[in-house]
Amino acid sequence: MIVLDTHALLWWVKGTGLSKQAHAAIERELENDGEIAISTMTAWEVMLLVKKGRLGLTMDVGGWLDKVNRINCVRFVSMDRNIAIAAADLRGDFHKDPADRIIVATARSLSAPLLTKDEQIRSYDHVKTIW
Repeated sequence: MIVLDTHALLWWVKGTGLSKQAHAAIERELENDGEIAISTMTAWEVMLLVKKGRLGLTMDVGGWLDKVNRINCVRFVSMDRNIAIAAADLRGDFHKDPADRIIVATARSLSAPLLTKDEQIRSYDHVKTIW
């Protein structure tokens, strides 16, 4: 299992932007009937990006997310109270972006690596990352 950060999901679906290692990690999950987990916080971030005009999709956000959800091995992971508490109580020095905190807490709760290019997340010692 791997967890995708928002930009990693967008780049994977688009087919460009992922590092070779990130692309290989996704391919391994697909080939081995693994799991690609996506925080529902990513759905929120995608909607905000569209509303702000920073992301254009060929369909409405709900339809796009439904299409992503139908990809083999993909599962959206809802934020439960344990993830919410963990996101608010991340150990060490971690930045304050609530979406990143929830995505990191989701990866930690699943004991799965987080696929991300985000340097702040990658430098955080308390979550395993792939890029």
